[in-house]
Amino acid sequence: MKVIDFGQTNSILNQYISEIRNVEVQNDRLRFRRNIERIGEIMAYEMSKEFQYSVKNIQTPLGIAPVSTPDNQLVISTILRAGLPFHQGFLSYFDGAENAFVSAYRKYKDTLKFDIHIEYIASPRIDDKTLIITDPMLATGGSMELSYQAMLTKGHPAEIHVASIIASQKAIDHIKNVFPEDKTTIWCAAIDPEINEHSYIVPGLGDAGDLAYGEKE
Repeated sequence: MKVIDFGQTNSILNQYISEIRNVEVQNDRLRFRRNIERIGEIMAYEMSKEFQYSVKNIQTPLGIAPVSTPDNQLVISTILRAGLPFHQGFLSYFDGAENAFVSAYRKYKDTLKFDIHIEYIASPRIDDKTLIITDPMLATGGSMELSYQAMLTKGHPAEIHVASIIASQKAIDHIKNVFPEDKTTIWCAAIDPEINEHSYIVPGLGDAGDLAYGEKE
């Protein structure tokens, strides 16, 4: 299974990562959401290089122009709610994609223990399509695993791209164990070394959903 870690390369993406991590910048919700969206756009561009292409003859006002364009049928699946601006970044580039939405949330038993619940899924059929599952924070990998299992009720994709902004090494290892190795690629903007007792990524950035949309009760 291939793991793409953009944190190992120098690009403008690192500027947006620095801002969404920075406690003095991240409280600007509009900027936080826009930076999440920008990261999605950059990842979408890089991901597009891995697609299948063929040459199409395009009629222009003056003649025929051969253009190599992607052939993949895309489904962008997002884990609510923090995934919405990240999803929009991908959709800005993959504007012809179909879309799926899954609600996955932590139901706490006490302050430290929780189960992950799936209560909602809206998705097209995904048989033989390219499935992109987006979630900004990949802490344990549990929500991503259950969301993928929920998506399998809609068919079996030809290939899978797991896209996250900040992931823990534990989550990366978990995804490697539970996703099909031969057709999955993991894309991350940064991989952090650990999670704390509350299963938040350290150093991470905090709660992405709250930073994007406000605190929940």
